[in-house]
Amino acid sequence: MKWSEKTWQAIEDKYMSILQMDFIKELSAGNLPLENFKFYMAQDSLYLEHFGRTLSLIAAKIPDLQDVLSFMRFAENAIVVENALHEFYFKDFGVTDKGVLQPACHHYIHFLRSTAALECVEVAVAAVLPCFWIYREVGNFIFKYQNNINNPYQKWIDTYGGEEFSAAVDHAIAICDKIAEKATDDTRHKMTEAFIMSTRMEYHFWEAAYELKIWK
Repeated sequence: MKWSEKTWQAIEDKYMSILQMDFIKELSAGNLPLENFKFYMAQDSLYLEHFGRTLSLIAAKIPDLQDVLSFMRFAENAIVVENALHEFYFKDFGVTDKGVLQPACHHYIHFLRSTAALECVEVAVAAVLPCFWIYREVGNFIFKYQNNINNPYQKWIDTYGGEEFSAAVDHAIAICDKIAEKATDDTRHKMTEAFIMSTRMEYHFWEAAYELKIWK
């Protein structure tokens, strides 16, 4: 069994918890309050800026030249392509100020950046993978089961449930598996721990948007 297959089994319960979140259910139905979606999009836009920088840092450390190019493209997509989605919603919903990093977003990006900077590249690659993989699975789940043809959040659903994003996710998973094959047992264990931690943070990111959690 590949590293990715074993690791997904380790977070299966956490992934199922994400699918049961009110944020995800209401996003799928199209009745998520606009205030919550605007909060989410503003925080996600800030997150992607830092996520793109983290991917660039990993690109500088990863050994294989083709993987360097892949992570540079991932970084470009995070900053340019996905930010276009945010700009669409900012204009459509009248968001003029992203605000500041709130607790869940702040915690997540600092975990990723410190992992990329201080841990070995294998662990760093595993830490960023949930942002690809879980978004793809959630996007596909919503795309498959949604029943609102006039969903105001359809563009978000189409972005993460689309074939182009899915291909990028498959590529990121394949890189992780290739790196894990050559890693020691201890490093693979650390990779799994990093993946699990980022999965937890994905949950709390959506939870924070639904509960509008801000600094006290």
